[in-house]
Amino acid sequence: MQAGDEQLMLAYREGDAGAFEELYRRHKGGLFRFVLRSVRERAVAEELYQEIWMRAIEARGRYEVQARFSTWLYTIAHNRLVDHWRKRGLALVSLDQELGDAAAIDPPAGAAYEPQRIAEANQGLARFARALEALPPAQREAFLLHQEAGMGAAEIARATGSNEEAAKSRLRYAIAKLKQAITDD
Repeated sequence: MQAGDEQLMLAYREGDAGAFEELYRRHKGGLFRFVLRSVRERAVAEELYQEIWMRAIEARGRYEVQARFSTWLYTIAHNRLVDHWRKRGLALVSLDQELGDAAAIDPPAGAAYEPQRIAEANQGLARFARALEALPPAQREAFLLHQEAGMGAAEIARATGSNEEAAKSRLRYAIAKLKQAITDD
């Protein structure tokens, strides 16, 4: 049976470096995407990402299970991003920069290659990226925490220091705006 994140963090708190390696492996992708989509430049995102993990390492001695580990980790990320935005002013990421070559869908081999479908998919992805970029920061953060960290409204509220109703509302409005953007032509 695989250990839960909270048990791994407790083990790391007690000195088990392997437990931290497993936590890092489990959360590195989602956390990095969350940070990257929250700031404009990849280099800045990489720096903030490292700082977030360093803060988690520094706080390991104070770690207590009060919520899911991911809630604790993304609270650290949220607080670091707030500090970043206060110093530099709020800057929303341009997903066109991030998507780059990844925005193009690799055509499948053989007869299934359909350029029209690939073009439509790329257009849909571009509409979604623009809509995500246009969301108000609080709605965008709620959506990214939901998608990248798998958080529900209560965890989003805890991570962002808001109340559950505000988190639900932000998430609901974000999803509605994104759905509308990808269905509008």
